[in-house]
Amino acid sequence: MPVRTSEIGHGSRGKGMGLGLALVSALAFGGSGVAAKPLIEAGLDPLHVVWLRVAGAAVVMLPLAVKHRALPRRRPALLAGFGLLAVAGVQACYFAALSRIPVGVALLVEYLAPALVLGWVRFVQRRPVTRAAALGVVLAAGGLACVVEVWSGLSFDALGLLLALGAACCQVGYFVLSDPGAGAGDETPDPLGVIAYGLLVGAAVLTVVARPWTMDWSVLAGSAHLKGTAVPAVALLAWIVLIATVVAYITGVLSVRRLSPQVAGVVACLEAVIATVLAWVLLGERLSVPQVAGGAVVLVGAFIAQSSAPAKGTPEPVASGGAERELSARGTAA
Repeated sequence: MPVRTSEIGHGSRGKGMGLGLALVSALAFGGSGVAAKPLIEAGLDPLHVVWLRVAGAAVVMLPLAVKHRALPRRRPALLAGFGLLAVAGVQACYFAALSRIPVGVALLVEYLAPALVLGWVRFVQRRPVTRAAALGVVLAAGGLACVVEVWSGLSFDALGLLLALGAACCQVGYFVLSDPGAGAGDETPDPLGVIAYGLLVGAAVLTVVARPWTMDWSVLAGSAHLKGTAVPAVALLAWIVLIATVVAYITGVLSVRRLSPQVAGVVACLEAVIATVLAWVLLGERLSVPQVAGGAVVLVGAFIAQSSAPAKGTPEPVASGGAERELSARGTAA
């Protein structure tokens, strides 16, 4: 049947809208570390910043949790995995890393997650991966060596690097957990419902771990500093909760529904670029030329590992697609 011009135009508009939403999501996610680091430097514990972010976003997303109230009965393991790993684990490790290493380095290390997933698939599950995916792993590892400048004896804080790697491993855990996600004949849950309940689970877990009643709440009444400029701490917190979490998640979900996972993956890689540029401009964190080049290689390798199609006639690797799995990768950066 011939395709009508109006249908082509509608599809083009849908893709254009999806690309715009993906760019907004990348910008929102990429700015989270730049807003969080001044709060940490002003005196808030990284875990307290994570708790404020997740708990605040959970309150905003509560209406969606009510709308999807049947979801906990249908997919309790998925919600627990998203809350514990993609929300609490990733955020806690990432923000803790920010207190010790530059924002750009922390995010680039976290972008090893797609490569680590391929390693899990190949060596733990013993499933085949494509040569392109293996190349992505090699590129990501080599790029990371440049980012942390291994030739200078790992000049970055070792604990900070381990925390950033922990954030990447939490992403891997969620990828692996959600691999059977849309199992045979099982209805795929609404991603917005998964996000809402994941935030609630994450907030509950972080409440026990972070103990917010011990937080120095007076910090929020004062100011934090962005490259010497005083900014109300509560304004930075509002950005982290409303823009870098709620808006970022929602626009990310809507963009994935309009774009292929491969295109969404390309745009997702911009998050690390945006975070690095913002940290450079607003925090004065400058990376050397080898680090910038290594970061570019990490992003290229991460994208190849994330988007490579499985070999023909072989089981599909975990990392090779699906809007729900693409969504889980986006939740972390943040």
